[in-house]
Amino acid sequence: MYAVVEISGKQFKVEEGRFIDVDLQADATEFSFDKVLLVSDDSGVKSGAPFLKGASVKAKLVKNFKDKKIIVFKQKPKKGTRLKQGHRQQYSRVMIEKIEA
Repeated sequence: MYAVVEISGKQFKVEEGRFIDVDLQADATEFSFDKVLLVSDDSGVKSGAPFLKGASVKAKLVKNFKDKKIIVFKQKPKKGTRLKQGHRQQYSRVMIEKIEA
């Protein structure tokens, strides 16, 4: 059984017992994602227009972490202007506990 969920404007395919990395969520430890686009189980596939009514995905926060650092380097030719910045995106690792259709 799997579902397609929209979290923070991005779509994720989720299954029970699996982990996903999403953008940093609030400090709550339990989540309920209600924007379910599609659910597939033994009886077939159900899709919403755009979301399924009454469907939700229960999840639990495992940890918050930062991704690898990326370097943003900008330079203007012939002017001697250079700018170097670094960025580390923050993520939350979430375990999917239950898919309710």
